[in-house]
Amino acid sequence: MGLVYKQVLRFKKKYPMTVGWRIKKNTAVVEKHLNPDEEPIYSFIAQKNDNSFNFWESAVVTLTNKRIVIGRKRVIFGYFFDTITPDMFNDLKVVSGILWGKVYIDTVKELVNLSNIAIEALPEIETQISSYMMEMKKEYEDDDDRRKKGE
Repeated sequence: MGLVYKQVLRFKKKYPMTVGWRIKKNTAVVEKHLNPDEEPIYSFIAQKNDNSFNFWESAVVTLTNKRIVIGRKRVIFGYFFDTITPDMFNDLKVVSGILWGKVYIDTVKELVNLSNIAIEALPEIETQISSYMMEMKKEYEDDDDRRKKGE
C-alpha cells in the first residue's frame, strides 16, 4: 500500500458519504505515474463527471509537490490519467447540493468536474486545493522571473 492509497482511505473513512469505488485500482493509476521526485500531499476520491446520478466514474485526485494528478481505472482494460500543472490552473468552484457537492477545477484547456463528494468534505478540499495552488503559482512565477532575469 502506497501513501496515496492510505490518504484516500483516510479521506473515505472521514467522509463516508463520498461516492467512490475501486479505490485500490484507481490509486494504482496515480501511483504508477508519480515521478521519483514527487511526493503526494493530499488525496481524495470523487466521481469525474458532472452528473450526480452517474456513480461509475470514480477517480482518485492527488495533489503532489509538483502538480495535481487524477487517475481512473477502466473496468475492462486500460485507464485514464489527467494532470494539471500550476501554470494551467485558472480557478476553483465549489457547489453544495442536498446530498453531495461538486468541485470544478478550471484550467486553461478544460473544466474538470468532480462530483458526489460529501458536503462536509467540500471546505477541506477547497482549502487544500486553493492553498496548494496559490503556493505553487507563487513558486512558478518566481521561477519564471528568475529565468527572465537570466536572459
